[in-house]
Amino acid sequence: MKFDDALLKLGEFGYYQKRLWILLQIPAMSVGCFMMMLVFQMFKPEHRCKIPGYPNDTFEVQNPFHAALINATIPPSEDILRKYEMCSHYKGVVVDGSSQGGYNYYVNNTVRTQCDDYVYDKSTFDETFASENNLVCDDALKTSHAQMVYYFGVLCGDLGFGMLSDYIGRRKTFSICSVLMLASALALAWAPEYSSFVFLEFTVGAACHGLFMVCCVLSVEMVGPSKRGVAGIPIHMFFATGLCYLSGAGYFLRNWHYIQLAVAIPCTFYLFYWWFIPESPRWLISKGHYEAAEVIVKRAAEVNKTTVPDKMFDANSVEKVKEGHLWHLFMSKTLFFRTIIIFFNWMVISMMYYGVTMHSGNLGGNFFLKFFILAVVEYPANGSTIFLLNAMGRRKLLSLCMMVGGVACMCTIFTVLYGGEGEHNVQGQNSI
Repeated sequence: MKFDDALLKLGEFGYYQKRLWILLQIPAMSVGCFMMMLVFQMFKPEHRCKIPGYPNDTFEVQNPFHAALINATIPPSEDILRKYEMCSHYKGVVVDGSSQGGYNYYVNNTVRTQCDDYVYDKSTFDETFASENNLVCDDALKTSHAQMVYYFGVLCGDLGFGMLSDYIGRRKTFSICSVLMLASALALAWAPEYSSFVFLEFTVGAACHGLFMVCCVLSVEMVGPSKRGVAGIPIHMFFATGLCYLSGAGYFLRNWHYIQLAVAIPCTFYLFYWWFIPESPRWLISKGHYEAAEVIVKRAAEVNKTTVPDKMFDANSVEKVKEGHLWHLFMSKTLFFRTIIIFFNWMVISMMYYGVTMHSGNLGGNFFLKFFILAVVEYPANGSTIFLLNAMGRRKLLSLCMMVGGVACMCTIFTVLYGGEGEHNVQGQNSI
């Protein structure tokens, strides 16, 4: 007997499967938050050099004397979207606060020098990791390096935990990822400097996407063949829900430490999943644990109020399927070309999706509203996919979506060319 035959007797998507399915969708919200957290952590506010000798300097103008001091010590920006030069000030700035009238200042406005410290605009965030550690100007590239390391962690988590779940089971892998994700995410909120921050980001990326992979697989392995399309897609809506939560947390908290904790603490809930989710019967059968698989199926049948045979799985009745491994994808010529096409396709999709979302701060306007809109638009996109998959088929729908996305990206060229000077610069940054 195939396991799919047992699912037909059990009920393809009964109450037991729906209950399990809902539990396994919830972690996708945390994964969505972590996947986009760097947009908030590495946000680089408007900034300029901190005026030497002026201890109470702020980015916001305090009074007319402060405005005159800024104009005298900070060169004007060559970027029409920015008021001040961000990385240098005039050399020879001396601010003397000993006089009875207050501060006096002396400036050589013919020579520039690099900033020793910075002040930041706090209208969007009170503090980000980038502003806390001055990851601007000569160190600005470190923000991109942190993103690169995080997504390399995602890659390692997909491969490592994906294969681990095939060896030790979905349930154990889920628990390992949950513990690792919670511990590293909480520690990240107190990362003292860049190196430890990047290391913890790698760990969070590996753990959270390893967890996501297990949830995707386990949530559909108990679902019958005709219902898998309906059951497999909505997890991405929960991912989008996490993005909505992240935008709200960012709006109300405005400090990267608190935002990180607001996302990390709810992950404690996943530690209790060990007592609520079963091992995958499909995996148990593949490993020869027939009795354990039967116990789970019979328990599901009781909840679904259906009847299944007393003896469903044993070494003689179960259809033998040769165990597959990752390298088998490259052993057959047909599979090799299909795998390469899908790999390239997924790479392009990732560049488009994360390229737009990660640079949402460059679009102009309210940062949190833009991020929220980019999250909400995923609901109709994912919802329509459920229906279009059955109506159009996989290949036609994939081709259509790729063409529409490609044309939309190409159309941004016209906003750069004809959008005006201000819009030109903002959209140009986003296109890059």
